[in-house]
Amino acid sequence: MSNKNDTGKAYHLKCTGDALRTADAHSAPSDWTLFGSCFCPFVQRVWVALEYFGMDYHYYEVDPYKKPPELLEVSPKGLVPALKFNNLETPRSLNESIVILEYLEDVATVQKKGSLLPPISDPYARALMRLQADHINRNLVPAFYRYLQAQEPEKQIEGGREFISAIEGLVKLFERAAAETNTDVGLWKEGGKLSLADVMAGPWLFRATHVLVHYRGFTLPEDAKFRAYIDRLVSHPAFKSTCSTEELYLESYERYAYNRPNTSQVANAINSGRGLP
Repeated sequence: MSNKNDTGKAYHLKCTGDALRTADAHSAPSDWTLFGSCFCPFVQRVWVALEYFGMDYHYYEVDPYKKPPELLEVSPKGLVPALKFNNLETPRSLNESIVILEYLEDVATVQKKGSLLPPISDPYARALMRLQADHINRNLVPAFYRYLQAQEPEKQIEGGREFISAIEGLVKLFERAAAETNTDVGLWKEGGKLSLADVMAGPWLFRATHVLVHYRGFTLPEDAKFRAYIDRLVSHPAFKSTCSTEELYLESYERYAYNRPNTSQVANAINSGRGLP
């Protein structure tokens, strides 16, 4: 349960640590522009994929709550991430992290830059990984926010149980894939390569290790295999390169932890019981 006090800290507007070095390395104009925000886990999904595939892009930090015109041009709701295609006769862009990930996967396949999915020769394994991705979006992500935004002690306890249940459900899906297929199942397997499910779940599992620990006294499951998985995930070069320092996340997520009014569209959706925007 939370035992901290709301200090009124604001969200950060610039990356720190490894993420800052990566952003600086991608500050020059490119054929693609990734509109991002340093604390946003949905952005981190796409950012990790871009780094993993070794694609050229321009990282453009925006304040998603001010919704600058250049962001609204490529993302109708003013949400990040958004990917803009430059140097085309007709302006084009994509928004929504899942859609952008699917696009990057297709481009990487065509350009032979790798894949976040099992090989196309194993459609069953690919389907199992998509089940993992579906579970992450339907269960893990909403549970994270319900837990963090809960204010009453009983609601925080309930939220913690729900989040643990979502983690356990994901682990079961990982184990199912490992048992039922012979192809790569991501970082769940020691020596495995980064997978779509890793990229989709990683930003929230990473934030659980400090944001939820700090504000909710959360403890990761003690299972040694799960702990080893988290270690492999957060230390993977493509993931680590998009991570800021702990202080940035603790300060940026304080508003969620105290459920300040109009914290974000995501927070409002959780409070109203609606699906995530």
